[in-house]
Amino acid sequence: MYLEIISPETTLFQGEVSSVSVPGTKGSFQLLENHAPIVSTLKEGTVVIKGQIDLPEEAKAFFNTVNSDELHYVLRSGTVEMKDNKIILLSD
Repeated sequence: MYLEIISPETTLFQGEVSSVSVPGTKGSFQLLENHAPIVSTLKEGTVVIKGQIDLPEEAKAFFNTVNSDELHYVLRSGTVEMKDNKIILLSD
């Protein structure tokens, strides 16, 4: 599935991933391939991104690399939408 993380200043990430875990305002949840369409607000926390990710050099400052297939992104708040295996995460 495809993930885009967008901040007010720039697009932080675009690429294929295998799963994304987000801190929803009513509880954390995970998005996997073929997940039902969803829109949710997000609270402060960590977004966990898994997959074989080739992170561009200019994006490395925004993410913590846990290992070769897991990245963490610290979020203050935001919104996430998933539809047709595309996730758009708007980060505040």
